[in-house]
Amino acid sequence: MLKIKTILAAVAMSALCAAPTVAQEHDTPHIEKQNWSFAGIFGTYDTNQLRRGFQVFREVCSSCHSANLIAFRTLSDEGGPHFTEGQVKALAAEYDIADPSTDSGTRPGVAADKWPAPFVSEQEARDANGGSLPPDFSVLAKARGVTDAFPWWITNYFTGYAEGGPDYIHALITGYKETPPEGVDIPEGKHYNAIFPGHAIGMAPPLADGVVTYVAEEGQEPVPETVDQYSKDVAAYMMWMAEPGLVSRKETGFKVILFLILFAGLMYATKRKLWSGIEH
Repeated sequence: MLKIKTILAAVAMSALCAAPTVAQEHDTPHIEKQNWSFAGIFGTYDTNQLRRGFQVFREVCSSCHSANLIAFRTLSDEGGPHFTEGQVKALAAEYDIADPSTDSGTRPGVAADKWPAPFVSEQEARDANGGSLPPDFSVLAKARGVTDAFPWWITNYFTGYAEGGPDYIHALITGYKETPPEGVDIPEGKHYNAIFPGHAIGMAPPLADGVVTYVAEEGQEPVPETVDQYSKDVAAYMMWMAEPGLVSRKETGFKVILFLILFAGLMYATKRKLWSGIEH
């Protein structure tokens, strides 16, 4: 028995000694939380920001990334970019949609069509991107997140924090460095990114200052055309793509909570009424 305890103690000490090394190898960089309009219990999407994010997605991101779950018609939904039906129809008609039933094999897009993928197949996408497969953008903002250290993650339950995806996307886009830190080797064809796991990412920096020209909304000040602003706008748009019903979900949840509070009060009053004449 003593021998077994000695062996277990040795194993435990080895694990403790190795823990700092493991933690250092898998150190997660700090990701700063941004101030999103849709954050919190009562947050809503900023229509103008979603329109700018859509512009960034269309002019830059859609050349490599697909959005297979998004139909053109959703762009006219309330709570989203909220384009008019005419704008959506005109936008869809600019794209050729594969349709084997036509003589040419393609036809102009309509509002009901899904957003066309930039590549015909996965292999074609890999061949065009050095072997890397650009992820689909449809629900990517919900598939990424931020990990808070203990015990700070507990506060997320009280603040309703669910913006880890947009925070990560913004940090990733702005996390490129032209020169890797000393001692870090990046394989040929890869790029250094301080946020990406392993720091070697196949995607080249997708944005640069001034690459997308914003048209200022009437009565509003011009929006900065910087990488930081572009990344915030496209991250917000990706969040909307991943959860277009976010606002209605929050409204429904708030109504349910109010109902439960009222229901609990009624049940308590009923209980007092029923048992008021009975001795305990």
